[in-house]
Amino acid sequence: MVALCDQAGTVRAGEELDLARLRPFLLEHFDHGGPVSVEQFPSGHSNLTYLVRMGNREVVLRRPPFGSKVRSAHDMGREYRVLSKLHTAYPVAPKALLYCDDLSILNAPFYLMEPIRGMIVRRELPPGVSFPPETARRLSEAFLDNLARLHRLDYAAIGLADLGKPQGYLERQVKGWIERYHNSKTHDLPEVARISAWLTERMPTSHETALIHNDYKYDNVVLDPGVATKIVGVLDWEMCTLGDPLTDLGTTLAYWTDPQDPEELQEIRAAPTTLPGTLTRAQMAERYAAATGRDTGDMSFYLTFARFKVAVIIQQIYYRYAQGLTQDARFADLPKRIHALLRASWHCAESRTI
Repeated sequence: MVALCDQAGTVRAGEELDLARLRPFLLEHFDHGGPVSVEQFPSGHSNLTYLVRMGNREVVLRRPPFGSKVRSAHDMGREYRVLSKLHTAYPVAPKALLYCDDLSILNAPFYLMEPIRGMIVRRELPPGVSFPPETARRLSEAFLDNLARLHRLDYAAIGLADLGKPQGYLERQVKGWIERYHNSKTHDLPEVARISAWLTERMPTSHETALIHNDYKYDNVVLDPGVATKIVGVLDWEMCTLGDPLTDLGTTLAYWTDPQDPEELQEIRAAPTTLPGTLTRAQMAERYAAATGRDTGDMSFYLTFARFKVAVIIQQIYYRYAQGLTQDARFADLPKRIHALLRASWHCAESRTI
């Protein structure tokens, strides 16, 4: 089972941590013996995640990406605070341990949390793993139900009532992500103007508020290797806030590829959501409506917006690469993904289907 768990590996060039400064900090705050070593989890395009070993003790360290100037997306203190409040009410959220805003340690704020051991499903299933249709169906159901569970939390009761500004959330989001695209623009893409105008003109009235993850997808959940349909962890809470829960569902659906989707979406598929038995996007929306009582009749708007937002997130990452602020070779092919998402976003707007 250990072989199925997500493994850390060699730290990428240019993303090394200064152990000479980190080691004394760890010695001050943790009772441990033995040498300190650091490995890096290989996935993720935004905040960086490391496995830190201190003798027999292991902790996970999260810090902002090198070279990023988008402070609101990499607020380590905010992410730490969310997890500090959330873990008790929603145990699949990681347990936060310690926050550090002393820039003399790593030249950036960071925090430490307990590791969550388990299997993470990415584009393809891990070697030796297969999901028969019944398993694929039950996993997609558990995945959706876990999101609905988050949206049902009493965020005020757990101390997160001041996390965001729910009033006007959707309007701010649409305006803000359009601005973010133009602030990180590297290519002239005609779909951007069309999508921007359509979103602004067709924006629904939003009244409901929930605690939302904002990046809920298969590779941000940790599965029990022995029971693949059991979720034991949800990762990457950097964009968590209070807002319209249908935007959260829309983001999940933006990462969800159906078997009948066009080839360019199949090529950038992020998870094995086309396996036989897996719920389709429409079925996911139906199950969410049944679980929460919310009307998902206007999901085409939310999926159009979510695909645009994901495209902008990737555009911001590519912009750092294009500006030479990161050397990560994985980012060179991101424009292809951006273009495909924008075309899919506009198709959703035109067809009004999900």
